[in-house]
Amino acid sequence: MLDLANVQAPIELACGLPNACYIDPMMYQHEQNTLFRDSWVAVGFAKDIPQPGFVKPVNFAGLPLLLVRNQDNKINVFQNVCRHRGMMLVDTAKKLHGPITCPYHAWAYDLDGALRRTPHVGGPDIHEHGSVKHCDYPLNAVRAHLWHDIIFVNVGGAAPKFSDYAANLIDRWNEFEQPIYHGGPDSSFGFTLDCNWKLAVENYCESYHLPFVHPALNSYSRLEDHYNIMDAPNYAGQGTMVYAPQVNDDGRRLPNFDSLSAKWGTGAEYVALFPNVLLGVHRDHFFAIVLTPDGPEKTTEQIELYYTKPQAITEKFANVRVSNSAMWRAVFAEDIDVVEGMQKGRHAPAYDGGKFSAVMDGPTHHFHKWVAKALR
Repeated sequence: MLDLANVQAPIELACGLPNACYIDPMMYQHEQNTLFRDSWVAVGFAKDIPQPGFVKPVNFAGLPLLLVRNQDNKINVFQNVCRHRGMMLVDTAKKLHGPITCPYHAWAYDLDGALRRTPHVGGPDIHEHGSVKHCDYPLNAVRAHLWHDIIFVNVGGAAPKFSDYAANLIDRWNEFEQPIYHGGPDSSFGFTLDCNWKLAVENYCESYHLPFVHPALNSYSRLEDHYNIMDAPNYAGQGTMVYAPQVNDDGRRLPNFDSLSAKWGTGAEYVALFPNVLLGVHRDHFFAIVLTPDGPEKTTEQIELYYTKPQAITEKFANVRVSNSAMWRAVFAEDIDVVEGMQKGRHAPAYDGGKFSAVMDGPTHHFHKWVAKALR
């Protein structure tokens, strides 16, 4: 196992995570067995299973999962595997008009995971057998929590409650504990990145690269207008004091969240909740990015934008939403060459994790320390 003690040294003395943490399949497997298993990881969005009966299969770091909305509108998450012969149950997102039925031998489960039918299990036309008690073979449930429409899971089952795990961030953003409304098809997009998932987190956390990678954004939200956020062990990021909302051609602005303090009149914050969700809060919208690793050198980003009031997602504000989505799409696309370039650089054997700026790289070092501790 790698010696990561230097990563956890004070930032003036620390090195970054070594190359193996970005390119080594064995290290990626170790992440699956430690930090992804032991933490609350984001695996999707409730808006993708919008009504009772909707199901969506997802694969997170090699683990097949099934997102389900039951008849009571509750979100359940199960391992997407039949208890009989280990067959994958669902291969496409869809609305079911009956139970979750295995395509192999038609064992069937309700939307809460209970085994309901076992056709011919006791022989032709004999659908029960004493050795297969339905109550003993529900789908394997995965501990789940819904926050701001993001579906989080704790695969290992031993993490603190999500409300405790994310308590500091929930408290920091308590003014935004309000209903949110997805902006529709134009508010949903994504990228496939040829890089390790951690590089996407590191890049998002810091504003140091702003003048060089995002010149248009830097023209009104300058480097000196930003501050670092590192007030809890499991998140980090940066904020701006000069957020400028999108304005329609006729001067129309999106409605704001209710009863925000003066700070949010021109402020916005961008935080990575470790390990794999990137969040942005503004007075008039919220976004979330779920990072899904696909091996050590590929990552998928799913990006969703949400708004503050039902009227914000009507035709009246369609042009503003489209402009807002286009702006963020352009900003996030500018980061692709950077994170993919850093990934290529991790194949240089002489690179030793790099030297941090003690002033500008605080959020990145904060994340590296969390990873190093989680990998022990």
